[in-house]
Amino acid sequence: MTGQPVVRTAEGVLEGRWRQGHAVFRGIPYAQPPVGALRFAAPAPVRRWDGTRGAVEFGPVVPQSGPAARGSFAADADWLTLNVCTPDPGAAGLPVLVWIPGGGYMAADSSDPMYDPAALAGAGLVVVSINYRVGAEGFALLEGAPANRGFLDQIAALHWVRRNIAAFGGDPGQVTVAGQSAGAGSIAAMLAMKPVRGLFRRAVTHSVPGLHSTRALAKQVAAVLADRFGTRPTAEGLSGVDPWRLAEEVTSLSAGLNGCRERWGRLSHAGVALCPVVDGEVLPETPWPALNGGRAAGTELLVGHTRDEFRLFSVMMGRLGRFTEEDARTALDLFAPEPDGAAAYRTSHPQATPEELVESVYSDAVFRMPSLHLAQANAAAGGTSYLFELRLASPGLGGILGACHSLDVPLAFGTLDSPTGKSLLGDPSGPAAVAVSRELQRAWVRFATTGDPGWPAYCPDRQLTRVLDAESQTVRYPGQASSQIWEGRTPAPFDLG
Repeated sequence: MTGQPVVRTAEGVLEGRWRQGHAVFRGIPYAQPPVGALRFAAPAPVRRWDGTRGAVEFGPVVPQSGPAARGSFAADADWLTLNVCTPDPGAAGLPVLVWIPGGGYMAADSSDPMYDPAALAGAGLVVVSINYRVGAEGFALLEGAPANRGFLDQIAALHWVRRNIAAFGGDPGQVTVAGQSAGAGSIAAMLAMKPVRGLFRRAVTHSVPGLHSTRALAKQVAAVLADRFGTRPTAEGLSGVDPWRLAEEVTSLSAGLNGCRERWGRLSHAGVALCPVVDGEVLPETPWPALNGGRAAGTELLVGHTRDEFRLFSVMMGRLGRFTEEDARTALDLFAPEPDGAAAYRTSHPQATPEELVESVYSDAVFRMPSLHLAQANAAAGGTSYLFELRLASPGLGGILGACHSLDVPLAFGTLDSPTGKSLLGDPSGPAAVAVSRELQRAWVRFATTGDPGWPAYCPDRQLTRVLDAESQTVRYPGQASSQIWEGRTPAPFDLG
């Protein structure tokens, strides 16, 4: 290799750098900075530039809220950037994987070392990762601003990929979108959005969250948030508030909702104040009824969840081992499907402790059943769904985490030596983790390339599911008790209490 890699995009020339044998381009703007007159607006087309623009540093972190927040106050507000890692910018027709980071719709950072694309690029994929607006910048429902601006950012990034990815060796007709948690929820939402159709061919969704709010709830949350600054819940009213100060207040508000069940309903125990709004325009409806009702087309979908989704959150809250019968009653009353879900959980788990009931219902309601039902709905809409469950347990914190939320991410990226990978999977990782990581990476690459991850598709009669563990196997969906409780009951948007 002589010199640094250079590509010409529709907006201008970029110079990246070689890293581990791949060409890496970072901090590429796909829209104008959403500040000033563009604050709380839909993403505006990026301006062309003259000369060669350096693309070697990650773009600044979007203002973050919540316990997963990363980054710090920064004057640079060029938040809407993406990164490209390609095995060969001179190639043509390489499959493309676009990664949408998660973080509860409150935080997202494409520079996280856990998302290092080197292993996937080494397997032949062009990997794109994006930053998008989260928290109040992306999802507060404000008068004078479009709803779900974070989704609009993601769509703008996909349009950038369509225009430019061939310059990096990628095939714009062979794009797979992938995400975990809020990233997966974003992709699920895209299945219900007509403007997104044709921008990707396949989708990978890990731990799809059932987090949406009604307009009434979102308006009330925005009103309370704005009141803390002595202003109205409008784009004009909040435009003068420093973005990072606003993000801090969203964190405070999210914590303050806890326990206010009468006013905030299920949102009071969701851990977030803001989430996507079913606004009837950007997001006309949630993906499950859209697919089941034939109002959205199915696609090639790889979807899965972990066995112990909620365990990570119970540890983060310091509640592991401390859940009471009252906690179990609250969780069942709020999150078990009506009218008889609470009783059904107790019948299906007669020997369960309060803690086990809490973990079961939260894991099911927030991640496991939304993921399962997305696989089912996608198949009903004419798509092909492949389902998996991660059962490999984390050795972190003395083994208390189980197969927790987010454990699948360093496994899929092959970043076992990243800080998060080490904390969840050990330093060094054991042979079982290495084997599962290799299988999941191969599944991603095969799926992005051919549409087949390497195991049979999910169908209602056989319900075949790949269980990823020290000895992986393909079996009937392992959560039969939960699937029966939730049969025909897709996640409903959060509403006022």
